[in-house]
Amino acid sequence: MMTDYRIGPPTRRCAVTGRELQPGERFFTALLDEDGSLVRRDYAPEGWQGPPEGAFSFWAGKVPTATGSAKPRFDDDLLEECFQRLQTQDDPAKAAFRYVVALLLIRRKRYHFERSVLEDGVERLVLRHPRTGEQLRVLNPRLDDEQLQATQKEVFEVLGWN
Repeated sequence: MMTDYRIGPPTRRCAVTGRELQPGERFFTALLDEDGSLVRRDYAPEGWQGPPEGAFSFWAGKVPTATGSAKPRFDDDLLEECFQRLQTQDDPAKAAFRYVVALLLIRRKRYHFERSVLEDGVERLVLRHPRTGEQLRVLNPRLDDEQLQATQKEVFEVLGWN
């Protein structure tokens, strides 16, 4: 069973200065593990001193404008970076998060699914990066439909694509 975790949506407020981030403004986000929970922190440029200690993923973006599209704009590089940073995580919630990110990367054609293998009684997906040929293995956490949808929603919230 997957460990439950809640991740807040983009705050649109700098975690350091408390200043509200304005539409069109560049911002930085870090994803941290605090007491077993994934926590998102947003930063204005003047509050960003690089990723805080304990951050396992971070990225930059722009606050959407009111006239922007209602559909999420996927940042495939961000998705791939998040996937790579979660590679060494053993926590079940993070493994589920990485699995969903892997599925999104396959769908976005950033990785190709090659096969599924059983290693020490654990199923893993074998993926190949089409440009580099690098092979990666991703634990299949055996999520049911409800868990899969909940984890996908969490991924979208963390990345600000909700």
